Amino acid sequence: MSILVKEKSFYRTLFPLIAVIALQNVITFVVALADNVMLGMYSETALSGAALVNQIQFLLQMVVGGIGEGMIVMTSRFWGAKDISSIKKTTAIGMLLGIVIAAAMWAAVFFMPGEVLSLFTFEQAVIGEGTQYMQIVCFSYVFFTINSILLASLRSVETVKIGFAVSIISLGVNIFLNYMLIFGNFGAPGLGSRGAAIATLTARIVEMGITCIYAFRIDRKIRLKVRDLLRISKGIFRQYIRVGTPVIVSGAMWGVAMAIQAAILGHMGAAAIAANSIAAAVFEVVTVVAYASASAAAVVIAKTLGEGKKEMVRPYTRTLQVIFLLIGAVTGLLLFLLKDAIVGLYSITPETKRLALEFMTILSVTVVGTAYQMPALTGIVRGGGDTKFVMINDLIFMWGIVLPISAMAAFLWSWSPVLVFICLKADQILKCFVAVIKVNRYRWVKQID
Repeated sequence: MSILVKEKSFYRTLFPLIAVIALQNVITFVVALADNVMLGMYSETALSGAALVNQIQFLLQMVVGGIGEGMIVMTSRFWGAKDISSIKKTTAIGMLLGIVIAAAMWAAVFFMPGEVLSLFTFEQAVIGEGTQYMQIVCFSYVFFTINSILLASLRSVETVKIGFAVSIISLGVNIFLNYMLIFGNFGAPGLGSRGAAIATLTARIVEMGITCIYAFRIDRKIRLKVRDLLRISKGIFRQYIRVGTPVIVSGAMWGVAMAIQAAILGHMGAAAIAANSIAAAVFEVVTVVAYASASAAAVVIAKTLGEGKKEMVRPYTRTLQVIFLLIGAVTGLLLFLLKDAIVGLYSITPETKRLALEFMTILSVTVVGTAYQMPALTGIVRGGGDTKFVMINDLIFMWGIVLPISAMAAFLWSWSPVLVFICLKADQILKCFVAVIKVNRYRWVKQID
């Protein structure tokens, strides 16, 4: 039996999805990397403060991403069945949940910035810089959420180019305003962290505006109207809660876990905070293809089931796993080769530079595991309708193994930041063994109605 499918339509669907979603994601992450690099050129303290605030943004991103992925599991099947009405109803539910969560997070960080940041570090200078950044950038949360939910809905019907176009424009706005407002160019005041926050907020408003114009005025697949988002179907809501809740909870747990990881490293000194910020920002950019492959796999598997082509799931799954491994190998090599050049862009202390390089070396190995197990579980398994497994798996590995051992390594055993970082990333390799068994048993194909 051939490992790779020979059906050309499979590749014509998969690779354009991966390419455009990856390009969109790389631009999105480059926006964050631009803040990271420019603040790193301005001040290491400003870089560290913004990095901690971005952990909160990452938590929101994971929760909203979970809402969107829960939508995609359902809406991709509806798309396969050409049930446009149910796609609109699912989008309305996702939008309501996302806005409620974004508003709650805005209130928490706007009214209690010092209390929130003190969970990550005791460095008062870092908290001060972070507070300036956070009390402005938090206003972007709702705009980011609306944009993300609309793009997830469009992605489920294989409309992905608009996301890339929006991200390109957002990147241009962000970099230009960063250059002007962080350093005080073109006659503008040099605002440092506050300038970066204003640039990010402006970019989020622009991208949401463009996406809304496309979704409500130009798109001809869903033909979404504002009134469609004001109607909540009880039947679809119950279905979404059953299918989507594990995805949302998994995203939230992962976001909180990443925040705790940052807090563990944050309490090991300012150098560890800055080094982790640099490594994480670069890692997010070079892994965009892996994350895009997860989204594309979920759409392909869910759509295939929605079309009633269950017999194609096995050959598609085998082929996807080979593609995931190839992506991991290329990504790991790329990260390893680029690490010195990228760290050289930052104005940081020798200690921070050493840690950043060591962190990226570790990530260049663990990314191979990430590129396989993450899309295998969050793409194939979730796309097949088994949304609970990823949540349970993350609960066991992250909360039962990684975080307790890493916390003890940092605070009880006084291990070095590098050894603690290895502990924090070990699950990316360990999960591969679970993913191989789970995916190839094919018990994840579920009915979602």
